[in-house]
Amino acid sequence: MGHKQAGDSRPGETYQHPDPVTDEALDWFMRLREENDPDTMAEFERWRKDDPQRVAAFARLSRLHAMPSLRKATEKDAERLGVGATAPVVVAMPPRMRAARRWVSALSAIAAMLLVAVGWQQYPALMLHWRSDYMTATGEHLTVPLPDGSAVTLNTASAIAIDFAGGRRRVSLLEGEAYFDVRHDAAHPFVVAGHFSEVEVKGTAFGVRTDEQEDLVVLERGRVEVRRTANKADLAMLEPRQMIVATASGLSPVHNADPMRSLAWRDGRIVFHDRPFRRALADLERYYDGTVVVMTGQAGKRMVSGNYRIDDPEAAIRTLATSAGLAVTRLPGGILILR
Repeated sequence: MGHKQAGDSRPGETYQHPDPVTDEALDWFMRLREENDPDTMAEFERWRKDDPQRVAAFARLSRLHAMPSLRKATEKDAERLGVGATAPVVVAMPPRMRAARRWVSALSAIAAMLLVAVGWQQYPALMLHWRSDYMTATGEHLTVPLPDGSAVTLNTASAIAIDFAGGRRRVSLLEGEAYFDVRHDAAHPFVVAGHFSEVEVKGTAFGVRTDEQEDLVVLERGRVEVRRTANKADLAMLEPRQMIVATASGLSPVHNADPMRSLAWRDGRIVFHDRPFRRALADLERYYDGTVVVMTGQAGKRMVSGNYRIDDPEAAIRTLATSAGLAVTRLPGGILILR
């Protein structure tokens, strides 16, 4: 099935989604905005129930259509393109108005195409918005008081979901990094879940950082138990000034840590000591709302040290690059070229 693209004046040129099932679902999504007679609905139900993938594809489109953040982004793109998609995106035309306002069909098709195009690109971020209770943007910090009297501080580009119902004290770190100052309650353990591990405490202060490869836990005070999500028998106890890394394959040995260095982001700084340049740069990039391109591999393994302010991440990246012997060129759009 094909769909006309916005602004395409060439006859016969249509948009086709690379996934055939999604393409069919998109066709039905637009068709049902105009037709809801019994025959059409019966045909739609036969199509939908014939394949579970069709059910899932149409459900995804429906969920995307209902998201306010996506709808807002879609309307902005429609406005930029001059197609005025506000009404068609959110309102289905009553049957009695169709004959008098057939132009809505074209706008609805354009809006739906924008909806899917924007949605597919932003789907991971939108899902994170949907799952999280609190989020921070790039370069932002946020301290959140929790219902039990504890507090959590989110680092840059981080997200959490909380569950304090029925006496539970559970926080899921969905992305990024957070520092937890937990109120003591021996009867109700406080659990923080990352991608690969869970940290259980009674009352303490510690930091957790998670990404696609690992969870890093740093204990400032108190005592915590860290167990791997995939194997609860794989666990370790941390004492103050210790750290551990959890991955899909296991827990690392427990290492000594310097919380003043590891958790320096709470004071607006990031501290490196004998860190490979690439890893140090990756840490600073988390605070930079732009793109950094490294054009040489010579500095990748060079060890660097430094104490940088993260309220000006571009300046920090420039200083780090200079210390590694690299020149920095800035292009429009916040693109930094390191060479």
